[in-house]
Amino acid sequence: MQLKYFLAFAFLAMLIACSTKKNTFVSRNMHALSAKDNILYNGRIAFDKGVEDVKNTYKDNFWDILPVERMQEKTEAILPGETKNPNFVRAEEKATKAIQKHSMYIDGSEKNPQMDEAHLLLGKARYYDNRFLPALDAFNYILYKYSNSDKIYEAKIWREKTNIRLENDAQAIKNLKLLLKGNKLENQLHADANAILAQAYLNTNVKDTAIAKLKIARDLTKHKEERARYNFILGQLYESLNYPDSAYAAFQEVIDMKRKSPRRYVIWAHAKQAQQFDYKNGDTLAFSEKYDDLLKDRENRPYLDVINHQKGLFYDKVGKNQEAKRYYNKSLRSVSQDNYLIASNYRNLAAIYFEEAKYRMAGQYYDSTLLRLDVKSREHYSIKKKRENLADVIKYEDIIHDNDSILKVVAMSENDRRNFYEEYIAKLKIEDEKKALEAAKRAEQGQGQNPANPQSMIQGGDNLEGAKGGKIRPISSEPIPMQPPTMQPPTTQPPTTQPPAGQPPVAMGNQSSFYFYNPNTVAFGKGEFRKKWGNRTLKDNWRWSSAEETADIKDEDIVPTEEVIKVDENPAVKAEQPQYSVDFYTSQLPSDQKVLDSLARDRNFAYFQLGNIYKEKFKEYELAASRLETLLTKNPEERLVLPSKYNLYKIYEIINPSKAEAMKNDIISNYPNSHYAQILSNSAIGQITDTPEVAYANLFKKYEQGLYQETLIEADRMIENFAGDSMAAKFELLRARIIARLEGLEQYKNDLIAIAKNYPTIDEGKEADALVKNDIPQLEQLQLGKGTPVSWKIVYEIPYPNAGNAKVKALTDKLAVYIKDRNSAKIVMSNDVYLKDKSFIVIHGFASKEGAESTVSVLRDFKGYKVKEPAFVISNEDYKVIQIKKNLSEYLATIK
Repeated sequence: MQLKYFLAFAFLAMLIACSTKKNTFVSRNMHALSAKDNILYNGRIAFDKGVEDVKNTYKDNFWDILPVERMQEKTEAILPGETKNPNFVRAEEKATKAIQKHSMYIDGSEKNPQMDEAHLLLGKARYYDNRFLPALDAFNYILYKYSNSDKIYEAKIWREKTNIRLENDAQAIKNLKLLLKGNKLENQLHADANAILAQAYLNTNVKDTAIAKLKIARDLTKHKEERARYNFILGQLYESLNYPDSAYAAFQEVIDMKRKSPRRYVIWAHAKQAQQFDYKNGDTLAFSEKYDDLLKDRENRPYLDVINHQKGLFYDKVGKNQEAKRYYNKSLRSVSQDNYLIASNYRNLAAIYFEEAKYRMAGQYYDSTLLRLDVKSREHYSIKKKRENLADVIKYEDIIHDNDSILKVVAMSENDRRNFYEEYIAKLKIEDEKKALEAAKRAEQGQGQNPANPQSMIQGGDNLEGAKGGKIRPISSEPIPMQPPTMQPPTTQPPTTQPPAGQPPVAMGNQSSFYFYNPNTVAFGKGEFRKKWGNRTLKDNWRWSSAEETADIKDEDIVPTEEVIKVDENPAVKAEQPQYSVDFYTSQLPSDQKVLDSLARDRNFAYFQLGNIYKEKFKEYELAASRLETLLTKNPEERLVLPSKYNLYKIYEIINPSKAEAMKNDIISNYPNSHYAQILSNSAIGQITDTPEVAYANLFKKYEQGLYQETLIEADRMIENFAGDSMAAKFELLRARIIARLEGLEQYKNDLIAIAKNYPTIDEGKEADALVKNDIPQLEQLQLGKGTPVSWKIVYEIPYPNAGNAKVKALTDKLAVYIKDRNSAKIVMSNDVYLKDKSFIVIHGFASKEGAESTVSVLRDFKGYKVKEPAFVISNEDYKVIQIKKNLSEYLATIK
């Protein structure tokens, strides 16, 4: 019986202890114990695991200053297939559960001593979940409700971390400085406060103060990983402030930590030190040995992309291009998640190929670079512009190569020409037989290549020279650069020999190693099939021979087995293929002198354009000089000679002062009346003494004032004087616009086409080309009488120019009186140029044709005006047409 009462009493005591409304010793301790050792314990485990996951999965961008603290991606930045870290969700759930079930808020205060821990965990979980405002609420709750809590300083630090995430850096700095002023923090909290304060200073670009605070955090933190990270950030900050020695020392501290530091920091510290290396005066042997050791270390295998890139950069800096390419490509073949590192490899390879004048390959690598760069970055824009300019380089280099080779072969004697092609054909046969055997072998082994994959078209062990001089690299040594989806795949494998001039594109070596892309291997396979099976039609069960099948075979399809064997075994028969015949090439060579002259002109212009492109857009002065020097040996047109010499003078000023002086004397002596001679001799013999920019600005003002004839005469003179100057295209485009006003659409179109052809690489040429393609067709479609009349005009024809003409003045005075009498804001008068010798006095603003015609009668018959000059009425739409197409006579014929 006593046991019964005892159990009832125990049950009642337990119920009282479970109550969150009773402020008793038992209740407080029971709820505190349940919250701490059960719910909050599991919540803290989940939170710590989540933080560890963030540290392990966060992708640091070592190309920029690292953030002090890592954070999981925001929801909108999470990639498909990825999810937010569930550990933070679990931690928040546990903190919420602890608060809901074990909070003892009685008489205006919290009696459970674990609730500040619960709210701190709640805020931390929300913080790492990128929900900063709810996190701020949790931290503020601790500060307001638990002022005596032992977690108060930690809560303050987390509040300021949240403020920084909310971009309230100034407020965070103010609060953290107050917190640190009292020096009440334990070592790790002190370290955390200084670290987050350093981040606030970084965000506000106060780097020197950030360095001071980060040093304190580094010295106080108990975590080795944090110490390594802080040292690395210090090195980056010193580097950004141009303190190379301090940066080198900070990175060395990371390296000296060895296994106490995560390997990624050590490897990137080596890479950052390499950026400080003096490639001219430094110990290159020690540098190379250091990186060889890093490559041999098995622990560094996950970072071979970084190490190989730095080794490639080392060889690049010391001018060893082949070694640089080898290591850049090793870096590309390594597994890497660093897009900018990959882009840097492609960019540097592009620069090397450009330096080697292998422009097509350089263009492919620039394409690959653009795929890896942020489209909004300044570097992406710069590389894109360089790639666009490179397209022009490739175009003109191809013109030079093709036209020069054709002209060279045409100039040969008939015997030399035949020997030239026979030598090429002999080499071509050897290459084709080799490819056919290799392709047949691959086909037998069932290893046919995939034509959709550009890399599969490259034979692995060959080191072949392309038709344009660019190397197609073997798969085993260099990966082919990627191509954007909108672009064509990279050029497939060409023959090792340079194709002779006159060879059509289909035979010039764009031959793939893919079996069915090579006509020689296909022919070989057909022969092998016939030897084994004879002639078979395409049908089901083709292996079974029958009389019906024989009847289906046409006579011309029957090839005896002996003859097939003869085709395969006798190399002479292969010469029957077109590309094995000398006549195949010689028959395509041009013989018309006009065609040859055109090829020479196009080649010369290509040399001139390349000289300007290399000089103005790439600052490659040696390349620019070589193209212009070559041009002057090719008997160029007179219009190219002087601009070429002047550009050479400007280039020589930079790379060879003695040659610059000689070129200056040549221009002054042989072209004394030219604008270039006046510039070089500092004389004012000519009329134009302004710079091209000033001259253009003055000329454009006159154009805007409607002084078209005067502007046209001056524009012609400017074009002659400034030929070859970068401003010449502007003068020509302005002249084209004047011509449009004075001569009409047809001549305007012709001038634009000429500008687009002469200046295809610069903005004015591209603008002219766009006008021809887009605007001119629309203007050509305009016709009289097609538009819906909105308003009407009265037009009087007068001579142009007409300044000071008494009759014109009398006419305008009478019309001005009429307009004043009408007192209408809609009725206005203008003097519009029509042709070189004709303009119009126009009265605008009539709502109907009848109103305009009646006004003509009033002006003619009313004694206050008595305008005797003939006039015609025209709609606003038709007036635009006659001004654009200059077809006034057509319009007058229609109204008569």
